Amino acid sequence: MDYDLNTLNKEQLGPVMDTEGAILVTAGAGSGKTRLLTHRIAYLITEKGVSPYNILAITFTNKAANEMAERLFDMTPDGRYVWVSTFHSMCARILRRYAEFLGYTRSFSIYAEAEKDKLISSIVSSLCDDDDIKKKAAYHISNAKSLGISPEEYLKDFSYVDDIEKICEIFTEYDMTLKRNNAMDFDDLLVKTKQLLVDCDEAADYYRDKFQYIHIDEFQDTNTIQYELIKLLAAKHRNVCAVGDEDQCIYGWRGANIDNIQSFIRDFNCKVYKLEQNYRSTQKILELANKLIANNTSRIEKKLWTQNDVGVNVEHYVANSDGDEADFVIQTIYALSQRGYKLSDFAVLMRINALTRPFEQRLLQYGIPHKVYGGFKFYDRKEIKDLLAYFRIASNHFDNEAIVRVINFPKRGIGASSIANLNKLAADSDRSLYEVIANIENEAVPSSLKKKVAPFSTILRCLDEQKDKLKLGELLHYLILMLDLKTLYSEANEENDNRKANINELMNSINEYSTANPEATLDDYMQTVTLWTDLDDEPTADCVELATVHSAKGLEFKVVFIVGMEDGIFPLSRAVSKAEMEEERRLFYVAITRAKERLYITRTRSRYLYGAIKDSMPSRFLKEVGLETKFEKSDRGTYRKYDDAVYDNDSSNDECPRHKTEYSRVDNHAVKRNTDTNGFEVGQTVRHKKFGLGKIISLDGSGISLSAVIDFEKCGKMNIAVAYAPISRED
Repeated sequence: MDYDLNTLNKEQLGPVMDTEGAILVTAGAGSGKTRLLTHRIAYLITEKGVSPYNILAITFTNKAANEMAERLFDMTPDGRYVWVSTFHSMCARILRRYAEFLGYTRSFSIYAEAEKDKLISSIVSSLCDDDDIKKKAAYHISNAKSLGISPEEYLKDFSYVDDIEKICEIFTEYDMTLKRNNAMDFDDLLVKTKQLLVDCDEAADYYRDKFQYIHIDEFQDTNTIQYELIKLLAAKHRNVCAVGDEDQCIYGWRGANIDNIQSFIRDFNCKVYKLEQNYRSTQKILELANKLIANNTSRIEKKLWTQNDVGVNVEHYVANSDGDEADFVIQTIYALSQRGYKLSDFAVLMRINALTRPFEQRLLQYGIPHKVYGGFKFYDRKEIKDLLAYFRIASNHFDNEAIVRVINFPKRGIGASSIANLNKLAADSDRSLYEVIANIENEAVPSSLKKKVAPFSTILRCLDEQKDKLKLGELLHYLILMLDLKTLYSEANEENDNRKANINELMNSINEYSTANPEATLDDYMQTVTLWTDLDDEPTADCVELATVHSAKGLEFKVVFIVGMEDGIFPLSRAVSKAEMEEERRLFYVAITRAKERLYITRTRSRYLYGAIKDSMPSRFLKEVGLETKFEKSDRGTYRKYDDAVYDNDSSNDECPRHKTEYSRVDNHAVKRNTDTNGFEVGQTVRHKKFGLGKIISLDGSGISLSAVIDFEKCGKMNIAVAYAPISRED
């Protein structure tokens, strides 16, 4: 890439050449902010004669920092000397130079999340032996540090929080232990750097002289202490270029402070530039984005426009069920792939990662490579693996790996030495580990170990007793109640919301399987799950991406599907305040502006919630953008919260109506495959690329609409659209 100001538009050129003083560039999605930043830095070096050693550029990810450094080097050889880094790496570099002033050696350790969690666990065990408080303490310690306040200040400001005195006691001991260990965690890198710049004149003077020109990318994502660091570093020269988009501030839950933008304007009396020309999306897509985000009030008004094509209309699809929704998306992907689109051109975006499950399974059914971006595939998620491990134990008492996995889920304080003792007792008595645990009250072990293992023993025995009496969905519900997961995930936060939603989706998948295979046993189901995960091959470079909107920020795709646009899901049900609702709206805005050429927005009339079809209400955002002209009123009551549905019923023996997965074809995109779809017959043996041999039980429709219920030898019955699935007749 050559350094050439002629490649910039008028909106970009202004802030590039306005180098003295503070400026804020509010840059709309796809408006070329990275190009602006790199050209501005190159302009300072080549045209203004500024030494690259006096320029600082801060990004939020190592990937972004590396890409910016590479672009600068391509523009000018001196670009290699610009200090381009993340906030944390910048702070670590500063602290290595002045560590002694703070009472550390220059070789101080930096604790990652694993070391941090281990230390907090150790402190919790020594102070109160309360596992439930560990996660609370970890969250509040990080929150306090992002706000830049001490345990004493935090105790005063957050006195309304449950267990706050104990949390702050843990916080104090945690900080003291880190200091004794000559260590800092990632939050400390920011906190200690601020302390250094406030208390050490030598360090403050050195870096204020050094960083004459400061650039911050993704400014809307800065938290309180990061903004304070910028103010401290820029106190002398005040030449700061902050680039961001308040319409894309979606990380409030991890400390991002949207008020920093207004604070920057006020504190630095800065000039504001707007980048409104979008180079990514069609006019139709931008019209929708503009209409949505105009409903937010906490923003600097701007309106995206483009010289790109008008493009096709944004499509809104209302599915009858979540299975219908997945069918529509996958069949549309298949149809468009026949028109020249690559699989990597497609992204399926969702508010919560629990929604990936039906899409993952459909993609496998139709042999379409895919990956879950920025996260685990459904059956690899911890809470799913933990619950299925209990099922594995009930199915196979000799599965020691599964036993060890969940002996402490939920936390029971059973350590490695206790597990080793149980294993030794089993080996010495020529019995299985399961037998020892199931009979723990009669074993010759210390009473303290009996007390810890007894709840686990009870669960295993009860699960074994009920596995042949209850339907699979009822068995899962029974297990959830025994584990008291509602209490375990009771704290309202993003992580717990996702875990509860994933567990609810596991219930959905089990009931779907049971509906198609009513005679299936627990052993049959576990074999099928194992097959699903074994079939989950590493994706090729050309594959469909499934992602949450948070994970997709910064990415772009030719075709985007935004799914699950229902109240309670998008926006989340716990988004009740104005600020929370505006952040949810910004998330939808980010999702819309990932699309370059085609955008599909889907929702369902109903979702399968704990054994029954429950009505869904359309997202209020659909009405705001004109895709939902009226809200339907349910004849069956109000919409139930999606992620809590599994936990609401205290009975483990509720009747579970069978779920009918409806086949829906895509009339406007259907493309006939080269294979003869009309050559299939009931009773015929077929071979699926992934699932192997199966027998056709029934057929419905004809031609492109032909669907078949196929009973596969390895994984039971599935309803598959023949025109799209990789199946062939076995003659």
